[in-house]
Amino acid sequence: MAFNNSDHQSQPIPSYPQQSIDWLTCLIGFDTVSRHSNLALINEVKAYCEQLGLIVTLTFNELQNKANLFVTVPAGKNAEIVDGGLVLSGHSDVVPVDGQEWTSEPFTATIRGSRLYGRGACDMKGFIACALTLLPDAAQRSKNGQLRRPLHLALSFDEEVGCLGAPLLLADLAARGITPEYCIVGEPTNMTMVVAHKGIAIYRCRVHGKSAHSSLTAQGVNAISYASRLVGYVDTLAEQLSGRDDNDPLFDVPYSTLSVGTIQGGTATNIVPNLCEFTFDYRNLPHMTQADILAPIQAKAAELTAQMQARAPETSIEILQEVGVPAMTDNDNDELQSLIAALVEDDKRHKVAYATEGGQFTNAGIPTIICGPGSIEQAHKADEYVELDEIERCDSFLQRLLQSCC
Repeated sequence: MAFNNSDHQSQPIPSYPQQSIDWLTCLIGFDTVSRHSNLALINEVKAYCEQLGLIVTLTFNELQNKANLFVTVPAGKNAEIVDGGLVLSGHSDVVPVDGQEWTSEPFTATIRGSRLYGRGACDMKGFIACALTLLPDAAQRSKNGQLRRPLHLALSFDEEVGCLGAPLLLADLAARGITPEYCIVGEPTNMTMVVAHKGIAIYRCRVHGKSAHSSLTAQGVNAISYASRLVGYVDTLAEQLSGRDDNDPLFDVPYSTLSVGTIQGGTATNIVPNLCEFTFDYRNLPHMTQADILAPIQAKAAELTAQMQARAPETSIEILQEVGVPAMTDNDNDELQSLIAALVEDDKRHKVAYATEGGQFTNAGIPTIICGPGSIEQAHKADEYVELDEIERCDSFLQRLLQSCC
C-alpha cells in the first residue's frame, strides 16, 4: 500500500495496531472537507482494493468531482455470491476547520500520548482505517472458500452536508440487484451499539413584507414582526414536543426537538423591513414524521399570511426544506443486534439524537446499527482525536465480525 502522507506518521507504537494507524494517517492526509473533492482518497482506496483482486464500483455526483465507493468481498471461491451479506459503511467527507484553533496541523495525523489527532480521526476515518485493514484477511478467506456471506465496504461523499451521497449508492445497489442483509455504520460510539437515531430536517422560512418609512408604518408590512410571531409559535410547538406521552426514554434526549437556529432581516432602523429569514431544525423520534410539525407551522404561516395580505396583497410567507435525513429505526434488526451484542464489550442498546446515513439504509430495507471507534463528543471540534485503544478495539471487533461470517 502506497501512502501519500507517510511522512506525517509519528514513531511506530508497538502496543497498538500499526496497520490501522498507518491507514488512518493516510486518510487524514486527504483534505476531504465536504466543499472539496474526495476523489484522491477514493482513488487511493480503489487502487488498494484492486490490488487485492476485488471489483470496485464508483457512483459519482452530477459534477463528477465526488464519488461513492462500493466493494465486495464475495462469498465462496469463485466470486459468484455478492448479494446479501454485511456492509461496513463510512463517509469520506469531514467538516471544515475554518476558525478553529488547532495545536497541530488538522490534516496531518499526530500522535500525542495515547491519542491520534487530526480532522476525521473519530468522525469517521478511524472506522474506515480499521475496515481497510480487515480487507486482506477477508479477501484471503474468500479465496479459501471460508466466507459464507459477502462482506461489503461502502464509502460515501457529502454525509456532513445532508447525507447526499448515500442515496446514490443505495440506488446503484438496487439497480444491480444487490440487497445486503445488514449494515454497520462506523460513526463514533466508543464501540458501543447504537440501534436507533433521530431524523433531522432543516427548513428556511422567508417572510416577504412591504417596505415603508418607519414614520409611515401603516403603509408597510413589517417582515421581522411577522417572522417573530412565527418564531414564537415554533417555540411553543417545541415545548409541546417535550411533554408528549409517546416520548422514548431510551434516547439521550427522549423527545423530538425543534429549534430556531439563524435569523436575519432589515436594512436600517428607520425602514420597515420587507424581508426576514430564519431557519429551524427538527430532530424527530423514529415514530414521528416531518408532517407532525410542518403541518401546524404551515397552518400558522397561512394565518399570518392572510393578515399580511389584508394590508398588502403582494406579501407572503414561504417555507423551504434544505436538509432531510430520515431517522434510523430498530425495527427488524433483532438478529443483527444479537450478533453485535456478542461481539462488543458492552451489549447495551443505545439510541441517540444525532443523525447518520443509517436511516437511509433502514429506509432501503437493510437492518442497521451504528458502532465505531471514538467519541461523538470529539467530532467537529478543534484537535479532534481518537484514542488509540479505540482503534485497537475496533480492529478486534471487526476480526470477530469477520470470523462470524466464516
